[in-house]
Amino acid sequence: MNEVRFTDRELDIMQVLWSRGPSTVAEVRDALTDDLAYNTVLTMLRILEEKGHVSREAAGRAHRYA
Repeated sequence: MNEVRFTDRELDIMQVLWSRGPSTVAEVRDALTDDLAYNTVLTMLRILEEKGHVSREAAGRAHRYA
């Protein structure tokens, strides 16, 4: 069985999703303690999606990541 490893930043984002449930980029950004740019959070969520750790679903003009 492969062990899943997250970077510190990935883990911060995953903890937001685990505690809040499906969230938009803006909601994840607002829940983080660090003041990160919207595009930084979006890039990290896309990386997590590529790795198969999160999924994305359209929610109006935004996307919800889970």
